[in-house]
Amino acid sequence: MSRARSRVAGVISVLGELLITAGVILGLFVAYSLWWTNVVADREASRQSERMRDGWKSDNAPRGLDTKDGIGFLHVPAMKNGEVLVKKGTDPKKLNDGIAGYYTEPVGSALPWDAKGNFSLAAHRDGHGAKFHNIHKIKVGDPIVFETKDTWYVYKVYKKLPQTSKYNVKVLDPVPKESGKTKAGRFITLTTCTPIFTSDYRYIVWGELVREVKVDNDRTPPGELR
Repeated sequence: MSRARSRVAGVISVLGELLITAGVILGLFVAYSLWWTNVVADREASRQSERMRDGWKSDNAPRGLDTKDGIGFLHVPAMKNGEVLVKKGTDPKKLNDGIAGYYTEPVGSALPWDAKGNFSLAAHRDGHGAKFHNIHKIKVGDPIVFETKDTWYVYKVYKKLPQTSKYNVKVLDPVPKESGKTKAGRFITLTTCTPIFTSDYRYIVWGELVREVKVDNDRTPPGELR
C-alpha cells in the first residue's frame, strides 16, 4: 500500500513538473510571438511611412485623401509611440502592418479636414506594432495631433471610456453622445482592445479639434509635440 501511494505521488509529481514546463514554454512562445510581430510590423510601418513622406515632397502630391499610401500621421505624446501612419480601413490584416486605420464601417469616419464629424481610428494594443498599447496613459486635457501634408490638426482629449462592449458602435457616431456631446463638431475617437492581451472589450478616447496649424517648409511641429 505504501509503495502504491509512493508511485502515485511520483506520477503526480512528474505530471506537475511537465505541466509547469509546458506552461513556461507556452508563456515564452506567446511573449516571443508578440515581440516578433512588433518587430515585423514596425519595419513595415517604417517602409510605408517613408514612401508616403517621399510622396509628399512632390509638388503633385495630393493634399487631401490618398487611400493608397495613407492620409497622414497620428501623434499622441502621452502614448510615447512616435508617429503612427493612418490609412483607410480597420481590417486587422491591414492594422497588422503597425499602422492605425480610420473606420469605413459600421460607422464611416469623417476626416480631419471635414467641416464636421468624428475622425474615428483603431489600432492594435498588443502585437503587430501595438501602436495603442499605452492608450490608458492618455489623460483628459492631453493633446492629440494629426499631421497631413499641409496642416497640423490639434485636438484636446475631453473624455475617456476605459471599457465598453466591442459591439458598441455608438462611440463612433458623428456626434458621440456617450462622450457627453450633443451638437455637431470636429471630433477624434481612438479605439483599441482592452484589457491588455485580450480583445474582450474596447477602450475609447475622445478629443475635439481646438486649432489648425499650417505646415511650414521645415515641418516644424506645433508646441504640443515639442
